[in-house]
Amino acid sequence: MDALVAHGPAILFYVFGALAVVAALGVVALKNPMYGAISLLVTFLSVAVLFVLRQAEFLAVVQVFVYGGGIMVLFLFVIMLVNLHRLAAARTYWAQSPAAIVLALILVAGFVYLFLQVGFGPAYAHPEVFKSAGGSQLGNSQAVAWSLYRDYLLPFEVASLFLLVAMIGAVVLGRRE
Repeated sequence: MDALVAHGPAILFYVFGALAVVAALGVVALKNPMYGAISLLVTFLSVAVLFVLRQAEFLAVVQVFVYGGGIMVLFLFVIMLVNLHRLAAARTYWAQSPAAIVLALILVAGFVYLFLQVGFGPAYAHPEVFKSAGGSQLGNSQAVAWSLYRDYLLPFEVASLFLLVAMIGAVVLGRRE
């Protein structure tokens, strides 16, 4: 039982990592777009669990809210608006398969090369991601907030203004008749 508790995070990592990979393959392999969207949601949630396992709670919450919530709603609206009956009769492009296979092999080779270059083990288990403010250690979420609102306040506000202008523009263009 003690071995299970000691290796619990590693087991969870492998389970949710494998689930994320299988669900990501389902996104591109499933023919029904609704099943692909559900696979995409499973991928997003699995990645959020992986963030939690790496003590990146802020990224996990952003992953669930932004991708699991907002992006999935957008995808579901697009799927509902597309004529799925006409989509089933569309011709598939198998002529791209050789180029896709070559590209996939190049990407896998690059991944294997990078995987072999990265250090693993206890020395790399907890990188220095925490900041200290006033002599006390801050957690990951506090460190992100501290950096965002102190060091990067101006770019953060400029980005929020751009998003506001884009949202207003989308509303104005959407209300045209």
